[in-house]
Amino acid sequence: MYTAIPKSGSPFDPSVKEPGLYVWRVEKMKPVSVPEEMKGIFYSGDSYLVLHNGADGHSNVHIWIGQNSSRDEQGACALLSTNLNAFLAEKPIQHREVQGNESDVFMDYFPHGIKYQEGGVESAFQKAKLTEPSGPTHRLYQVKGKKNIRATERELSWTSFNTGDCFIVDLGDMIITWCGAKSNILERNKARDLATTIRDSERKGKAKVEIVADGEEPIEMLTVLGPKPILKEGSPEEDVMADRKNAIAAALYMVSDMTGKMRLIKISDSSPFSQEQLITDDCFILDNGLCGKIYIWKGHKANEQEQQAALQVAEEFISQMNYPSNTQVEILPEGHESPLFRQFFINWK
Repeated sequence: MYTAIPKSGSPFDPSVKEPGLYVWRVEKMKPVSVPEEMKGIFYSGDSYLVLHNGADGHSNVHIWIGQNSSRDEQGACALLSTNLNAFLAEKPIQHREVQGNESDVFMDYFPHGIKYQEGGVESAFQKAKLTEPSGPTHRLYQVKGKKNIRATERELSWTSFNTGDCFIVDLGDMIITWCGAKSNILERNKARDLATTIRDSERKGKAKVEIVADGEEPIEMLTVLGPKPILKEGSPEEDVMADRKNAIAAALYMVSDMTGKMRLIKISDSSPFSQEQLITDDCFILDNGLCGKIYIWKGHKANEQEQQAALQVAEEFISQMNYPSNTQVEILPEGHESPLFRQFFINWK
């Protein structure tokens, strides 16, 4: 699916080595920088590349895959991430993020939550769903979660509502935050913050923000949605994220020849593992897929082709193990292991 990186110049500017958050959308197989006010808004039909350089010198590169993005676009994004990683001297930890199942690391970049919108841009292989409304655009977002809040665009209809979540009804000059009777306080706060962010970034501060409770719908909302029916019940328990740190569900594999036919050698079928099991000449897979995530560890002395093939190997492994397509992936160069990876090892040094 992926081809080798060309030896010619990088499409990235040297300024991306400075601390900060950088977001690119893949457009016609090229990275196009996302403006500051659009960071945190992701189109379901697209793929994105996100780089965060911390002040402490640690970097993370994320591929974000929209649920309706094309395979060609995803492949281009993967290739660009490998290019960016090489440009940054193989120092960043790489992540594969799928819409709706983003990692905590990714979500932390967007303190007001992230927003999914339908459609996308034209790519070299797929035409996006573009609409050009004649009047003001009306949108509905469902705000859901506890720790990590996501706002997802829904059909502008009462059928999209339930009593357990918060919703943002964006009417252009008026942005209404509607709070279900069973919604949690974190959702309410995040919905309010997101409505304010929409006003300030997309409306340049020229929209009215109103917060309403279930049963207190203003006339502007009822005019667009029609009479309010009996809504579906919502359950706060749906928002509780499962604990994904169950080390017992982990296994460790050495990967033999990542660039040819992948061959896995199981080193251990349960944790805690020993740090000495990781050999600097090779690459390893730490399989925590039953809890939603796999890790690829790249030794310093693994050859360049093997290091560049890590993401492809991760996707093949997910397919081979019949894990869900939205399984998270973290790719770690030796010496830059994350705390979540290190937790599977005893006495990590």
